[in-house]
Amino acid sequence: MEEISRVARPKEKARASYDKLSRWYDIVVGRMEKRPRDLGLAKLDAHEGEKVLEIGFGTGNCLLPLARSVGDSGKVYGLDMSAGMLGVTVGKLEKAGLSKRVELQLGDAVNLPYPDGSFDAIFMSFVLELFDTPEIPLVLRQCRRALKAGGRICIVAMSKGKSPTMLAMAYEWAHRMFPNYIDCRPIYVREAVENAGFKIADVTRVSLWGLSAEIVFANKLETST
Repeated sequence: MEEISRVARPKEKARASYDKLSRWYDIVVGRMEKRPRDLGLAKLDAHEGEKVLEIGFGTGNCLLPLARSVGDSGKVYGLDMSAGMLGVTVGKLEKAGLSKRVELQLGDAVNLPYPDGSFDAIFMSFVLELFDTPEIPLVLRQCRRALKAGGRICIVAMSKGKSPTMLAMAYEWAHRMFPNYIDCRPIYVREAVENAGFKIADVTRVSLWGLSAEIVFANKLETST
């Protein structure tokens, strides 16, 4: 299996970059990400009364439907590293009248600030590939810890295929050459989730204008800790 590129940009620089990009993020990449993230939300299938966590909520595009799905008896939690993204999301939630159903927090998913077994479901969309290679299993272990037994996780991420397109190879080259500007890269999504101790339930592959992505839906085993 081909090695995954490392993420060289320090988190402080990434945070500053996303703070600046927050006002324009939906215009720049929002349209490209919409279809796969909507498919991921459908697979997660949040229910009335559930507690759901979104890691890397960005500008809140997934928090809104999640908050509607859990209803007044449920709660959605959001964790992101960018104060700029959080500010944009707060505005969207207030406009939609959903603020009371959502609790936002700044933080790093390498150390989730939630007790064991807190959530029925966890969602990540184009976030896992932003973490450096040694951090990916740490993030997934944190997710497993924070999920209830039998809990669900759905991850949408750029995936490293066996036969990459010319665009995919050009993208990875740009990631290696300009790590301060292109900090994400394709990863082995299914393998990472499986290696973290989850039971894979479904994998869907989609194309993002020539780049490959996977939507991986899995469960925490009843006996796993």
